Amino acid sequence: MRKDLNECYPLLDVEEDVLLSKQGDVTLGFQVELPELFSMDARDYETLHQSWVKAIKGLPAGCLLHKQDWFVREQVSLPAPTQTPSFLSRSSDRFFAGRPYLAQECYLYITCKPRQRRAATSLWNTLLKPSLLPQQTLDAEALSAFEQSVQQFRHELEQSGWLRLRKLTRDDYWSTAHRPGLVERYWHLAGASDAPQIKEVTLKPKLRVGSQATCVYTLAEAASWPTLCGVSRPLEAYSSEKAPVATGLSSVLGQLLPCNHIYNQYLVLESDAQVLQGWEQQRLRLQALSQHSRENQRTYASVQAFLDEAFAQGRRPVKAHINVLCWAPTEAELQAIKPQVVAAFQRLEAVAKEETVIEAQLFWAGLPGNAAELPREETVQTLLEPVACWLMLERSTRTSLSPVGLRLGERLTGYPLHVDLSDEPREQGHIDNRNKFIVGPSGSGKSFFTNHLVRSYYEQGAHIVLVDIGHSYAGLCELVQGYYFTYTSQAPLAFNPFYGEPGQPWEPAKMELLKGLLGALWKKQHSELTPSEYTGLSSALRGYARWQAAHPDVFPCFNRFYEYLFVEYASQVKNDPVQQTQAFDLDNLLYVLRPFYQGGEFDYLLNAETQLDLVEQRLIIFELSQIQDHRILLPVVTLMIMEVFMKKLELQGVRKILLIEEAWKAIAREGMGEYIRYVFKTVRKSFGEAIVVTQEIDDIISSPIVKQAILANADCKILLGQFKQAPKMEQLQQLLGLTEKQKAQVMSLNKARAAGESYKEVFISLGSEWSNVYRVQVSPTEYLCYTTEEREKMQVTAYARRYGSFQQGLAMLAAERRDSTTLESP
Repeated sequence: MRKDLNECYPLLDVEEDVLLSKQGDVTLGFQVELPELFSMDARDYETLHQSWVKAIKGLPAGCLLHKQDWFVREQVSLPAPTQTPSFLSRSSDRFFAGRPYLAQECYLYITCKPRQRRAATSLWNTLLKPSLLPQQTLDAEALSAFEQSVQQFRHELEQSGWLRLRKLTRDDYWSTAHRPGLVERYWHLAGASDAPQIKEVTLKPKLRVGSQATCVYTLAEAASWPTLCGVSRPLEAYSSEKAPVATGLSSVLGQLLPCNHIYNQYLVLESDAQVLQGWEQQRLRLQALSQHSRENQRTYASVQAFLDEAFAQGRRPVKAHINVLCWAPTEAELQAIKPQVVAAFQRLEAVAKEETVIEAQLFWAGLPGNAAELPREETVQTLLEPVACWLMLERSTRTSLSPVGLRLGERLTGYPLHVDLSDEPREQGHIDNRNKFIVGPSGSGKSFFTNHLVRSYYEQGAHIVLVDIGHSYAGLCELVQGYYFTYTSQAPLAFNPFYGEPGQPWEPAKMELLKGLLGALWKKQHSELTPSEYTGLSSALRGYARWQAAHPDVFPCFNRFYEYLFVEYASQVKNDPVQQTQAFDLDNLLYVLRPFYQGGEFDYLLNAETQLDLVEQRLIIFELSQIQDHRILLPVVTLMIMEVFMKKLELQGVRKILLIEEAWKAIAREGMGEYIRYVFKTVRKSFGEAIVVTQEIDDIISSPIVKQAILANADCKILLGQFKQAPKMEQLQQLLGLTEKQKAQVMSLNKARAAGESYKEVFISLGSEWSNVYRVQVSPTEYLCYTTEEREKMQVTAYARRYGSFQQGLAMLAAERRDSTTLESP
């Protein structure tokens, strides 16, 4: 038997963004932005739960709250780029295109029923009624009071800081020629990306939507619900005994249930006094009958406990209903889904019932604005606090709309996300500066991730100066045709930190750099500068700057500075009784600096006569492996590299990045430390970022400069697999200021990785509040560009020679490996 939908269709219209039904129901709808999965701990879940409870308590009697969470299997379809993508970006787009994932949306409908509306049952509702006529029309005053209570409800939720609600409008509910609205989407079980289409809905003998087979599982009876429940639960796959990773109670019915489904949560709010009065009458009857039956005794005890809790703790009684509506293209696929749904309920110690008789009525009640048609015998009388635990409290990780950032994978499905670690977090108040600190032991993928970060920033127009030990970035530099400097005895690096434009005064940054340089050369590893020595150096440098300005025809370099010290400054000291009394040993300074003067062992180092124009080159890499243990050359060369970066800071309107990887022997020097501290504190003022990368926790512990200068001024902390460092985790937590939640996230890295997938995970925290875990998953071509494995790097080099360019070599090798075997994990 066919029935014209127009005969029983319950919705009337949308007026001023209020959804009206033909029975007189008034519904206000919202799209809800939930917090991200894995971003909260048990305490956060409890706080959010209390916010929901407080907000719902403020709704008037006669309201129905229907929370509807959609989970629809989609395929990745990346948006068209605004400009021509790079070689690696095209490779990444092809790699991720078509990847399946579970898209999530959350909608909240609050319905106010007319006071005299007949309650729906499984035998009577508008789906079965032959005609529809509203029994009562709400007056303007009642509607205004309802809207005010809903507005207060919204305010309470958004005050928690975890949720954002957007009021649904007429355009959201109704369809257009090019976009299906929410009503049509639900009626046809269509995803947000699906085009408008017509589907026939079959109610008997089995609910079918077009060609889609469906099933509905409910918690139909009080006995089906668990005896005890909490707001959150640890996710075993990612947790350890000392570091549990929390998810919401109902997460197993959400993102952790990998099939097309809608999770419906209904709360029916009635008059507290009337409900409790009815239960009190039932308690008295059961008390009288308890002597005749053990079943009556048990029921009486349950009712008594219910009333005690409701009265003693002031909890609001509600009627609740939970169901999961699943669908699949074929009946065979649906049968494969059903055990997963049952198992998900069992994990919550609940007993799910597959509805076969009233499946159509439950589907009908799920229509936006039609929650009043939920059969009342399908609800369970309970209290607000425990049933609120069943609300879906989180969503999948969201992508950023910012033009700045890098592509990372969502932890569960690998969905490609754009993650901004700099500008958007600063605008949102998570961080005060853009500096970053990256730590990961050997083999954790630290350099691999940093390659990916550098490449992303480079393609977004940033200028990058990178100091490396280990040739980790040679491939990327070759691909983008950057400048790659490495120290050899045949071609040593030469600098001239004293060079400047004639007639231009020295900037404070240049003065700090030179003081750090001279202090490092003078004291080396033995001791720090005393206050008088520091003052003496400052005086000497200021004097030389004035002397050089007065002699513009003299080429500025270290040789001229040394001669100035030997002649001009020595004469000043000799003739100044105050300077003579200070503990500043000028003769010792001249003696120690002699090897860098003309004819000395290192006379080439600070007297370069030609200056490379590195200002316009956007990627400059200094590879210092050959001098990493040289107690003189390493700190000097590193400081000279800093000068290159300081010149970059003069550029206007472009992002500047200084990245130092594994140069700890230079950074740990106190003389250099002052300069590093200066850079980390001031680089933000020039639209810049300072990034430090290390693999050993001992580096952090042993260097006061790191703790004082870097950690205190790096609001973004990035950690890769710390499993090997588990015994030192407490130290790491204390040094980095990680919360217990963040500690658990770090300890969960690389646990329960998806079978057959090649990736590692990264923990990112922005400030003290926000943190999450992502996949570092890239295309085969990107992998070969970033790899630090010697065998693979040699293979890439060989293919580059064979095919004439690094880019072509990457493309050919990646194609061969993709055709022959699975790419090994980065």
